[in-house]
Amino acid sequence: MNDECRPRPVFDPGIPEADRALLAAAPERLVPAGKPAPPRPRVRATTLAARLVWIPAFAVFYGVLPGGWLRVFFLASLDQDDLMGAAIRWGRLPVAAMMLTPALQILLILLGQPEAAAALAAASFAGWVVGAVRHVREPAAARAAREYHGSYLLPGDFDRSAARLLVRAQHAIDGVLGSQSHGAGLLDDVNNKIVLPRQEWAIAGALAEHTRLRRERRAQQPERLSAGVRALLEPQDRALELSVQSITRRIEALESYALRAGEADDAYHESRVLQSLPEQNARYRDLLASTAGDAMAGAEIEAMAQDARRAETALRERVTSALRAGQELVLPADDARTLN
Repeated sequence: MNDECRPRPVFDPGIPEADRALLAAAPERLVPAGKPAPPRPRVRATTLAARLVWIPAFAVFYGVLPGGWLRVFFLASLDQDDLMGAAIRWGRLPVAAMMLTPALQILLILLGQPEAAAALAAASFAGWVVGAVRHVREPAAARAAREYHGSYLLPGDFDRSAARLLVRAQHAIDGVLGSQSHGAGLLDDVNNKIVLPRQEWAIAGALAEHTRLRRERRAQQPERLSAGVRALLEPQDRALELSVQSITRRIEALESYALRAGEADDAYHESRVLQSLPEQNARYRDLLASTAGDAMAGAEIEAMAQDARRAETALRERVTSALRAGQELVLPADDARTLN
């Protein structure tokens, strides 16, 4: 599936905003709804025991011996995988940089700054402890991906035809939310920030179900079935076709709304240009008065004023048309998850 036909992930609007942000920021942890939910991670007993041993060992090291040999001993005792894990998981500084800490402690002691050396030791030890505890605990994004599995839909949940329809819906939604008329509050009556995510989720849910049904039908290998059995399956195929048509009409309604919002944008742009007309008219009036008769100047200025009024009328008409198209998209709360 190329990028043009690849929809973005869709999240249930009922997911709390903070958790939606976690999920969106960690797409690599998300699992398609059509696959089993990610399991709860289990910490190996050996890993947990190692953390429990390392923490007091480092406490003794930092409290008693401000040297580097013991630290080198501990790092050398790790196998390569654990060493890489320590470098990646236990802080953002490389392990080599952390090994310089004892040398800095000794230098501070020689310079007569034992308090600074103690503070450095405490900070470094705290970093190791935080890294160990954080590694044992399940990351927040992994927890959200597991708990909300099925409440988000990924490109893998859609076949090619469903993905194309979802991309069309998402492009229309982006067109509305990115329009100047929406940004200026001209379309606030539709409450786009609530209605459009509900629409996207409802459409995506229906398209994911279409995909599951088509995949199940392909797995049945209908070409190997007898004519009588295929006849029994025809009502199911017809029901799926009708549902696809219904979803397509809803997407077309979204596209119509986006088109009306674009037209309102054009009128809004014209209205902003015409807002400066009064000042400009005064300048042009002075210009015409100095170069033509009063009657001609008055006629020209009146024509400009009429153009401004027509532009304002066009803006109101286009915004009204966009609002009417948007109102048709509002779903009742109980129907937000399902579309026929």
